[in-house]
Amino acid sequence: MSTISPWRTFSALSRQQPKTWICRDCLRAPPQRRPFSISQQVHAQAGKRTWRKAVKDTAERRKVAITVTVLFVAGSTALAFSEKARHAYIAAQRSGRVGVTLALCVNDYYWVLKKKADPEYKKILSEVHTRCAERTLKAMEANGSIFIKLGQHLSSLNYILPSEWCDTFIPLQDHCPVSSYTSIEAMVLHDTGHQLSDYFSEFSPRPVGAASLAQVHTATLKSTGSKVAVKVQHPSLDEWSVLDLWLTRSTFSTLRYWFPEYDLTWLSDEMEVSLPMELDFRQEAQNARRTKTYFAKIKNTPLIIPEVIWAERRILVMEYLSGHRPDDLAFLDSNGISRDEVSAALSRIFNEMIFGKDAPLHCDPHGGNLAIRVNNDRRKPRNFDIILYDHGLYRDIPLWLRRAYAHIWLAVIDVDEANMRKYAYEIAGLNDEEFPIFASAITGRDYTVVKSGDGVKKGRGDEEKRAIADALGEGGLVSQIVFLLAKVPRVVLLILKTNDLTRSLDEKLETREGPVRTFMILARYAARSVFEESVEGIQGGMFWPGNLWRYGVAVLGPNQTLLDYLKARIALATARHPIITLRQQENKNKARPSPHPKLSALLDDAAFHPVNGFPIRDIIAAARHALKLLRKAVKPLKSHSWIEEREFIAWETTISGWEDRRKGEPGVGDVRGLIVVLVTERKLVEIEVKHMGGLRGRTTWRRGRHGRR
Repeated sequence: MSTISPWRTFSALSRQQPKTWICRDCLRAPPQRRPFSISQQVHAQAGKRTWRKAVKDTAERRKVAITVTVLFVAGSTALAFSEKARHAYIAAQRSGRVGVTLALCVNDYYWVLKKKADPEYKKILSEVHTRCAERTLKAMEANGSIFIKLGQHLSSLNYILPSEWCDTFIPLQDHCPVSSYTSIEAMVLHDTGHQLSDYFSEFSPRPVGAASLAQVHTATLKSTGSKVAVKVQHPSLDEWSVLDLWLTRSTFSTLRYWFPEYDLTWLSDEMEVSLPMELDFRQEAQNARRTKTYFAKIKNTPLIIPEVIWAERRILVMEYLSGHRPDDLAFLDSNGISRDEVSAALSRIFNEMIFGKDAPLHCDPHGGNLAIRVNNDRRKPRNFDIILYDHGLYRDIPLWLRRAYAHIWLAVIDVDEANMRKYAYEIAGLNDEEFPIFASAITGRDYTVVKSGDGVKKGRGDEEKRAIADALGEGGLVSQIVFLLAKVPRVVLLILKTNDLTRSLDEKLETREGPVRTFMILARYAARSVFEESVEGIQGGMFWPGNLWRYGVAVLGPNQTLLDYLKARIALATARHPIITLRQQENKNKARPSPHPKLSALLDDAAFHPVNGFPIRDIIAAARHALKLLRKAVKPLKSHSWIEEREFIAWETTISGWEDRRKGEPGVGDVRGLIVVLVTERKLVEIEVKHMGGLRGRTTWRRGRHGRR
């Protein structure tokens, strides 16, 4: 009988015994899935087994856990305390948003453009437009900074972008970032070395207005106690503007690579030039002072520029002036301010900027940068001032471009297609195929309307708007516009932008006279610019020996400055007040009777036609008589007349030249055209005098400076 070792007995007892017996085949078989187990639990268990199999040793597990913990703590500490690490993380985040959004949009358009044969192509394309626009909007709102400004600009490019994009970006017009008061304090201390309390006795922590690049606070100057507006730049712009400009340029370059027909790199190029100037408030202060000085020389202008007190690169302190938006129609009507007079005043201001010699051009005149305030020193309905804000984006138009632009507008109003094409080539080197698009771009009208008999005198109807929308929806026109805008000089793009914004303001005012009066004002400024070009080389006064002849050549010579202007005024005035019937017997019953029966009979008489009838000297005498009657009618208006003395001098010079006939007999059509203008102007003057008489009967006539019509 053998004995059992006690160590062996202890070893056997200490060994773990299975509770139930299982055969070896079953132990070796893989575990089977339970019929009612949850898939997530199965996957979790499989993951745990894989982890235990890969990391069998406890020490190895400990190393992995320690490494992960150290990396997490180090990254969190770096983001919390290291500025460079935080900057790198946010830069990667901003770039990632743009990169992912761009890739998804390119992929969507790449595949949808291959489905042009699909009967549902327009519907599918519209859905892609909406999806990509919403995706881009989210990325812009998340990144902020200059992407907000870019989105605001894109929302106004309705002649390039589909309506889905423009409509989606509209919220960006009112969605502007607001920087905290503490960040503003820190920025002022960093830039000036002083606290806000060193400059201002009071400083409102809440901004009264915010834009994509800056916000405005009200404050009280410590030195004078006067209320001021303090414009401060968003502090984050300094940190991200360089990266954001690079991302913008890269985005448009990528789009050009994938879709060469939609080259928008000119937009990023313009941003790279204009944005640094807009971010330097010292440049804005200089622009404001220059504009204030320029318009101080123009009498009776209602334009007000806030006085600049001092400026730093990111801080601008100006006189506080407040008012209402120009499209606040309830405010205008309740204060007896004429919408038509506001429209006319805006037209004079910005046409002076475009056509005036050495005039600065404000390139961002949207409704938020303009305000109307009541001025009781002016007589109703011109009892208002126009306040112009935000002088960051300015351009100087070269003299040759101002004059070429004036020529082309006179040709547009006169429906002179030959001259339109001539000066379009001079401005941008455009050929005959590209010209119609350019004509539509500068007028905002369909080309068929531009070259029609009525031209641009009438407002845009629903049918014209639908025609433009349909043409843009086809896609071919969009690529042609994009190509055209990439070809024209950059300053022309800003002129077109200014035209679009002022045209939009005029439409929102819902004036009674429509676009006719604004085109009449434009024609006057364009003609003045062309006339200045014609007399540029003349030295001495008008009556200096030989100069009268030179002035006559300038007026009636190859440029035909005065005649172009008169043609424009005839066309526009006739559309505005159809007073005289010009050999249109079929519409005679619908036409308004002329207040001058003798002149009206002369103009309607068949003998007035150039074929036969009155001698030319009698027709010229009728023109002089019409001028005499107009002068007499204007006298009661005194300083309130919109007809300037230099216009009377020009008309007098023209009639005298015709009477002298040194250059031969004038054309009957030219003389007749001048009579139409003079008679029409007299009718308008008589209406104004009658209106003034009614006012004089109810209120005391106040002398002084008043706005001109």
